[in-house]
Amino acid sequence: MSECTKIMLNKWEQLVTDQNPVELFHYVSLMTLDTIMKCAFSYQSNCQTDSDSTYIKAVYELSYLVDNRFRHFTYHNDFIYNLSPQGFRFRRALKVAHQHTDKVITQRKKLLKNEKELDKISRKRHLDFLDILLCAKDENGHGLSDKDLRAEVDTFMFEGHDTTASGISWILYALAKYPEHQERCREEIKEVLGDRDTVEWEDLGKIPYTTMCIKESLRLYPPVPGVARKLSKPITFCDGRSLPEGVTVILSIYCINRSPIIWKDPEVKV
Repeated sequence: MSECTKIMLNKWEQLVTDQNPVELFHYVSLMTLDTIMKCAFSYQSNCQTDSDSTYIKAVYELSYLVDNRFRHFTYHNDFIYNLSPQGFRFRRALKVAHQHTDKVITQRKKLLKNEKELDKISRKRHLDFLDILLCAKDENGHGLSDKDLRAEVDTFMFEGHDTTASGISWILYALAKYPEHQERCREEIKEVLGDRDTVEWEDLGKIPYTTMCIKESLRLYPPVPGVARKLSKPITFCDGRSLPEGVTVILSIYCINRSPIIWKDPEVKV
């Protein structure tokens, strides 16, 4: 994680020389993707150093298209959507994302056939996410199918890096908006690091003020602003109102996090 972050920071150093505004989200997205590739999948993507990342573009495209489909009622019908230009763009972006996932899985499968690599994995204290999936067996000794593997990896890779990038970007925005808090975080981290330039796992418990700022930013700007679920059975609320089975319920995390019923002065960053 530290290596991936240093690559991103070096790129920022080059970008701020002309004093012009810089859009950080793109670079944070590349950093989080690079991190999750190395930490969860043992895959060297080099996406931060490549001038163009087709996977990142596909992720941006899919994020936009899913939101766009949700907002247009006519696109809720699969037949209509598949015939639309939006549906064509969705399938094209999905193909790119699946190809990227398949490449990651295939490369790891080849490495696992190597006895030295298997021995290295067996001596690991913690297995990578992909190694756990590839080594998993049911009671009959059968592993996950290629389709199931891709579904799991797609979910972890897509949701993991995109939401993390969003959360980090909003944290940076919040700190920029409140420079007095930014300075306190900076001084706290400098005191913990001393002569070092890399944060260790043990350091995380020594930066309480920075941790509070991170959590407050996540409250104000949640990376996942809402969730939706289809009811599998009827539900009755405490006030007597009820919803039938089969209804889709949408819960706004963003609104809950800013509700004056729950939070005193919910719009104030403390």
